[in-house]
Amino acid sequence: MRLFSVLAVLTLMTGPAAAQMMNLLPEVKTMSPEEKEQDAIRQKAYRDSLRQIPDNKATQDPWGNVRSDAPKQAAPAKQPRTKTGSNAN
Repeated sequence: MRLFSVLAVLTLMTGPAAAQMMNLLPEVKTMSPEEKEQDAIRQKAYRDSLRQIPDNKATQDPWGNVRSDAPKQAAPAKQPRTKTGSNAN
């Protein structure tokens, strides 16, 4: 009796899992010759439209007009200090 109840529970638990496994493989869809021709026309139009997009060769610098092109001047060299805190000259 126990064996029967265990088998019944296992069967009920594996039933939904087996049903889900049935739809793992999608249906194979075949195209008619007219559909293949229309698809080829669409693909050609897509490739042609991509060729019409210009290449962006210039560098994009959004801060280019904000920056100054003048080189920065070097800071004056600091003179070494002595133990008393005065400059050594």
